[in-house]
Amino acid sequence: MSNDLINHLKFYRDLGFKELDIPVSIPPPAAESVEASPVVAPPTSAAQAAAVKDTLQIIQDDIGDCTRCGLHEGRNKIVFGDGNPNAKLVFVGEGPGADEDAQGIPFVGRAGQLLTDMIEKTAVGEGITVKRPDIYICNVVKCRPPGNRAPEADEMATCGQFLERQLKNIQPKAICVLGATAAKALLNSTIGITKMRGEWHEWNDIPVMPTFHPSYLLRAYNKEAKRLAWEDLKKVLHYVYD
Repeated sequence: MSNDLINHLKFYRDLGFKELDIPVSIPPPAAESVEASPVVAPPTSAAQAAAVKDTLQIIQDDIGDCTRCGLHEGRNKIVFGDGNPNAKLVFVGEGPGADEDAQGIPFVGRAGQLLTDMIEKTAVGEGITVKRPDIYICNVVKCRPPGNRAPEADEMATCGQFLERQLKNIQPKAICVLGATAAKALLNSTIGITKMRGEWHEWNDIPVMPTFHPSYLLRAYNKEAKRLAWEDLKKVLHYVYD
């Protein structure tokens, strides 16, 4: 303590002051060196994650080496889908056959060749410029059922989530379902394909035309069904491409 301060204090003491009310200015603490911390983005919420656009590749990646139902036990390859991811028209069949299971591509066997001919020849005959690569084709189930039997309810329910995502991602102008199984899976109807075909139905605001499966049309005694299927296909092509 300095001599000047001591003398001042003695002076006030002699005057009778016992306490002094002296304001004290406290200097702010010296600034500490703060190491810069990296900015961490908040975790993505479930809603934000859901807002990310689904793609066919993401859906296929999600399927992965699927073992969700018993169909995986006898399959060779998962048959995801084939065609234009921006197609205006999607065909949905029942499930892969032997040729599809071997190649991993839908509708490449005899029924697939007939479907391709029907699409392309009908388009030419109606003056519509469209070929198979312009459309998208997939099935209700992605693995071949044993002996080409119809998929069971639990199998269709398991694969149905991926079919729904495919269709929502593509957002076609129309869907053509091939056969009773595909019609039942997509339209949740128990009405037979003979009664359903040729008339427009709806799935998630997308028009749906049910018609006969090409494998049914390969049978020699189904000539009338083949003619009706051609008529159904004309309706679909004109609706989508006119």
